[in-house]
Amino acid sequence: MPAYIIAEIEVTDPGTYAGYRARTPEAIARHGGRFLVRGGTVLPVEGAPPAGRVVVIEFADMEAARRFYGSPDYQAILPLRQAASRGRLFIVEGVAP
Repeated sequence: MPAYIIAEIEVTDPGTYAGYRARTPEAIARHGGRFLVRGGTVLPVEGAPPAGRVVVIEFADMEAARRFYGSPDYQAILPLRQAASRGRLFIVEGVAP
């Protein structure tokens, strides 16, 4: 079953965040993931709008998403995101195709 990393990110330091953003596609691809949403336009229809960017990354399954998040590739750049933004990030299991 596919799994998704979903993040709502409010960028507080655009310069530092740009460095993080430049390095994530390669790390994600190395772990079999792909961006489905990466900061596009949001149209709130119910509830409060997100505080910032919305990101959705698809992986083959929960284990692949966990491996990516815990990988040395991602852990090396994670401090950039944490220093340059605030928000929330979680992994959610999708439905079988």
